[in-house]
Amino acid sequence: MAQWKNKLYESFELILLCVILASVVAVCLESVTQIREQYGFWLSGLEWMFTVLFTVEYLIRIYMTQRRLEYVFSFYGLVDLMSTLPSYLAIVLPGAHSFLVVRILRLLRVFRILKLGSYMDEANYLTRALWASKRKIAVFLVGVMTIILVSATLMYLVEGPENGFDSIPRAIYWAIVTITTVGYGDISPHTFLGQILASGLMLVGYTIIAVPTGIISAEMGKTQICKTCGSNLC
Repeated sequence: MAQWKNKLYESFELILLCVILASVVAVCLESVTQIREQYGFWLSGLEWMFTVLFTVEYLIRIYMTQRRLEYVFSFYGLVDLMSTLPSYLAIVLPGAHSFLVVRILRLLRVFRILKLGSYMDEANYLTRALWASKRKIAVFLVGVMTIILVSATLMYLVEGPENGFDSIPRAIYWAIVTITTVGYGDISPHTFLGQILASGLMLVGYTIIAVPTGIISAEMGKTQICKTCGSNLC
């Protein structure tokens, strides 16, 4: 009997995962003007089907749990609520004057993707590793922000407003884009000294990218998870 219940629960989870992914795909397709104009009726029908399914699931979870208020105000409880609420609020706020509000509320349906985390043990495993290494990551981020602030200030002094660095906040934006190796190119140094500084910051960016990965990987290696019961093994 217990084995049959476990199989039924696993099948329910698999179906729910497919529904969550399908609902997020529908939201993304609805944002395309051509698709919305041609298939808007069908997308709307699918949306209400997803909304009803998630509403039923939300009410069942409230009914089945013993600590109802704790679930309702928990992270996943709020995510479950946000996966259904926008569609109902769109009915309460009709009309052109509230069109922007309705669009914002409807786009919040994409938060259904956050529901996936509650069905993945690996996500909880990664969350524990992130939380355990929070102090090391915090120190790393402080160090990175210090490098960015110093580099931005120097670049502001070297290049000046005539080369696009008209303020330190603007130079900070450039430093973030450079140290992350994104390189939009909308602001770039023109002087020889500024180019040397930019080159050094680029090299620093390549060296620090792997630091958070190493910190988290080391923390994940300290703890093993039992595949049978899901508990921590030292």
